[in-house]
Order: sequence, then structure tokens, then C-alpha cells
Amino acid sequence: MLSNIVKNRLLSIVSQENFQDSQVDRLVYSYDSTPDMQSMPDAIISPRNTREISEVVKVCNEHKIPIVPRGSGTNLCGGTCPVEGGIVLIFKHMNQILELDEENLTITVQPGVLTLDIINAVEAKGLFYPPDPGSMKISTIGGNINENSGGLRGLKYGVTRDYVIGLEVVMPNGDIVRTGGKLAKDVAGYDLTRLMVGSEGTLGILTEATLKLVPLPESKKTLLALYHDLEAAARTVSKIIANKIIPATLEFLDQSTLKVVEDYAKIGLPVNAKAVLLIEQDGPPEVAHRDIEKITEICKQEGAFSVQIAKTAEEATALTTARRWALSALARLKPTTILEDATVPRSEVANMVRAIGEIAEKYNVHICTFGHAGDGNLHPTCPTDARNHEEIERVHKAFADIFEKAVELGGTITGEHGVGIAKAPYLELKLGKEGVAVMKAIKQALDPNNIMNPGKMFAKDDRPKLVIGK
Repeated sequence: MLSNIVKNRLLSIVSQENFQDSQVDRLVYSYDSTPDMQSMPDAIISPRNTREISEVVKVCNEHKIPIVPRGSGTNLCGGTCPVEGGIVLIFKHMNQILELDEENLTITVQPGVLTLDIINAVEAKGLFYPPDPGSMKISTIGGNINENSGGLRGLKYGVTRDYVIGLEVVMPNGDIVRTGGKLAKDVAGYDLTRLMVGSEGTLGILTEATLKLVPLPESKKTLLALYHDLEAAARTVSKIIANKIIPATLEFLDQSTLKVVEDYAKIGLPVNAKAVLLIEQDGPPEVAHRDIEKITEICKQEGAFSVQIAKTAEEATALTTARRWALSALARLKPTTILEDATVPRSEVANMVRAIGEIAEKYNVHICTFGHAGDGNLHPTCPTDARNHEEIERVHKAFADIFEKAVELGGTITGEHGVGIAKAPYLELKLGKEGVAVMKAIKQALDPNNIMNPGKMFAKDDRPKLVIGK
């Protein structure tokens, strides 16, 4: 717990109404959306501005108190679980859109703004912010930036990193640093903006972000392709890209996922299919139409037994919404749902899908697979029960094999969920000892007292277990 001296200093900065340390309040912020991980913070602070954050950080750095910046807690890697106690920093007061600059095609926001609010605000002006994580209705932009979130549109438009062009950051010593700006070009020194994006709160606290916008696409076409053969669907993904077509969305669902989603959404999805591809293309009407026609032809060539183009905007929205509901639908099956995001080159999607099936069989676990097949980002998901320790052990072994296979195929252990606690034991698989050493050196240089979201990114001796009541 915090000493009275430290508590009083923090209260003098943020005031009593923005400081919480009751058992109930601490319990609320002891976990995020990652299963099987929980640890109690010492207090929760709600700063009102950057200056207050800077002052709080100075106190914490002096007394070596951990700080965990937290958005809505929707991350799936244990990234905001306060494993070493300390302060959880929330941004309910810093939730404003500060500027929408139509001349420079940028929007400047505070970290607590909901992602969907940004999307709606810019689309009302005929502009487009493409990153669309599945949690966009409730996730905040600060959390998206810390985790470098992706989404369904990542194939064509990229991820959060590709749209962050300027940041205001409070460093571990309390200094306030501004990086980037409303610039198309800027090569002045190290790219500190990109260093901070995806750093998971381990290097500093984001207090303001300037995001790049693009023109809103003129039109959109949506297609659903059904397959009796799961690997044929995976091969179709590579064939579409090889034909130099980059869809806005190219999503994959296996039959297990499809059945669960249909049971949840009840929109008439074809549960007899072994696999489904949901494909969208946007742009000028003639381009979207031409590409969808060509994609239809490729799907049929690769063995799709049905290819349907949505006739109305409502029908298209129903299909994409059903895909976004995949995790929610799967979460109804068992008390615990472990969703991962092993990612491989697009050309290896078929091999990865096959390997996931073989690994599930090897460990006798049920794994449903869906994901952003167009960019190789698959989401093998295991409905299980954390109370069944023997089964959970098999699940962890299965995912360890999946990560190893992804790296073997030229992929990575995470495409969009982040490292946090959950993937820390596997980071060396991807980066090697030398790569991890470079990351540790950066962390040590910027945060020598290790107060910024400690216990994340870098593996401990053993995989973290459920820890309550720190």
C-alpha cells in the first residue's frame, strides 16, 4: 500500500475525487480482458490534464511506485493488469477531440476518446480513420496506440501505427515530450513517435495524439464465399493477393466459429460450410465493382461452392457485424475464452490453418479459428475453463506450439494483441536474445527505475499465474 506521505502528495495534485483506493475500486482495476490474470493495484488516479500526469509521475519515480496507464481494459495480453501493484492511471477526464483539421487531414485527440467516436466524427466530414479494432465501440485511442491495434481493415489500410503522426508523452521522469506533428515528412532524429506506438505503456504515458486521416471511400462492395474445404479458402486468400488485388477486408471463419456466430447473431449464416471468406472492397464504384467481380471469379476457381454479393448496405453491415461478434459468440461456450493472434505471411495461411488443426488434435483441445486472413493474422480461439487446471495446461502447450509454428513459417507471436504478460515468454522466439536485449536497453535508458507498466513485455522465469490480493 502507499504510504501516507505519498498518498497526501498525490492527493494534493489530483484532489480526493480523482483518487480511489478502496478495496472495491482496486478490485475493479485488478484485471483486464485477458483470462487467468489478476493483481491488485494500490490506487487508481484520474488526472485532469497533462500537467497533473507529469506531477504524479515525478512522485512515483521518486518513490519507485509502478504506474499502469489504462484505457478501457479491452486488451488481450494482460497489458493493463497491475502485476506489481502501484497506480492505475485512467483517462476519464481526458476524453476530448481537441481539433479536426480538414486542411491538413488530421485529428488531434486526448487518450480517453473512444475509437468509434473518432471514426464517427471524421466520417461526418467525409473523412476516414481506418483502424477498426473489434473493441472499437468501447476501446480508447490511448489503448489502441499503446497496443498498436489492428482490425478488419488492416490488410488495405494498415494498423494504428500507420496513422499516428504526432504524440505528447509524459516520460518516466515527468518530462513532457512532443513528437512528430501535422507533417507529411519529418526525419528530424530518431522516430520517437513510432517508438512509443505499441510500447504498451512501458516507456511513457500518452497524453495527446495527432492522427492522420484519408478521404472516405466512395463506395463499398461485400462478398461472402463458402467452402467445403478449409484449406481451399486459405489458398484463395493468397490467390487474391497474387492477382494484385488488395481488398479492404479479407476475413476468414472456420466452421466451428461460423456455427457459434450464427447461433449468436441469427442472421442466416450457412453453417454447413467448412469455411467462409468475408471480403470487402471499397473505392470508386467502378474499381470496387471490377475488383469484386474478379474476386468472385477467383473464389470459384479455388473451389467455393457459393459466392454471394450483398445486395444492400444493410445486408453488408449484417455480415461484417457478425464477424465482429465472433469473440462475443465464442465466449458463451465456456467460462474461459483464450483468444490469440498468431500471424504468418499471407502465402502461409493455408499451412498455418492446417497446423492449428493438428496442434488442437495433438493436445485434445477445441480451437476455433477466425481472423484477418488477408494480412495473415489468424485468431485461434480456445473455449475452456480456468478451473480445470489439467486442461488449461494443455491449452497453454497448444498455443506455445502454435506460436512456434508461426515463427517457423516466417511469422510472429502477435500481430495486433501485443506482448504484455501473456506473450512475454515467447518474445525471444521472434526476436532472439539479441533483439530482446536491445529492447531491454531502451527500457533501461528511458525508465531506469522501471516504474512504467513493469512486468510486461519481458519474460519472468515462469509463465504468470493468477495472483490476487497483492
